[in-house]
Amino acid sequence: MTLIRLTVAQALRRAVARATLAPSVHNSQPWRFALRGNVLELHADRVRQLHVLDPVGRQLAISCGCALFNARVALAAAGYGCRVERLPDPADSSLLARITAIEDGRGPDADEIAVLDAVVELRHTNRRRFAEEPVPDELIDRLALLAAAEHAQLTEITEEGQRIATAVLSQRADALENADSAYRAELRAWTTDQPDRLDGVPALAVPRGGQLSYDDIPLRDFDTSGHGALPAATHSGVDQCLLLLWTAADSPLNWLQAGEALQRVLLELTRQGYVAGIMSQVAEVPTVRAMLAAELRLPGSPHLLLRVGRAPATPATRRRRLVEVLVEHL
Repeated sequence: MTLIRLTVAQALRRAVARATLAPSVHNSQPWRFALRGNVLELHADRVRQLHVLDPVGRQLAISCGCALFNARVALAAAGYGCRVERLPDPADSSLLARITAIEDGRGPDADEIAVLDAVVELRHTNRRRFAEEPVPDELIDRLALLAAAEHAQLTEITEEGQRIATAVLSQRADALENADSAYRAELRAWTTDQPDRLDGVPALAVPRGGQLSYDDIPLRDFDTSGHGALPAATHSGVDQCLLLLWTAADSPLNWLQAGEALQRVLLELTRQGYVAGIMSQVAEVPTVRAMLAAELRLPGSPHLLLRVGRAPATPATRRRRLVEVLVEHL
């Protein structure tokens, strides 16, 4: 593996650029960065929080955790180690992490995460129909180990009864959310067919509406304007590889770490030639989330479902410019 040779300032700016390519709920990109010398701060952008879908900020923190992991990957690829302080200031809940770049402090897993830098730009949430082929057990086991390394758990749902229960609860959560006019208004605000918009979910990356409700496990219907560019039939079902991301506890720190684990898993899947669809509705409705934990006998808190497989690529969603998310203090 060839390391990218950069000064510390260049490496940290590049880390921000790579961080902004992370997935986020509704592509809201709810993050801000501040750069001071060899220290990079990751802040939550509360203006971009989805207050109907995500009133406590759990999905926001998971999104920012994904961005944090991308920054770690970028620094490792540039030959730097890093020290990460998560939630370092109890008086400032918006400061999610402080990352210090270290020139001679690469950790034992630096090479392992550095190789993921090559696929950061290739990772996209995929809402297409997946091929009917199994995901190797060896890969699923590896993904679980990678999630555990980031202090989260990734469990394949294999028992038939649990898969059916997961589907039923996903349908219930999706129906409850769509019955809420405020939720639908928020969804419309974050979907777009404007080609120059730099955030939100674009029509070119979502299936046409109308048939999503027939899926066993419904994908969120982002086609609010009727311009979805992908085929409507996604066949998201209980016969696919379903992985549940969860943590032992349910605190802001757990949410941030869940995001780091999620992004590590997504990048490894991309590196191995697989794609993933993120389905979080079942964990967004508190009552349904509790029922899911009970059905699956989880000793912890579920955060989202992944369906994993192979599918044609989907278009990338756009990202805000660096000048909009980064403040540099001289």
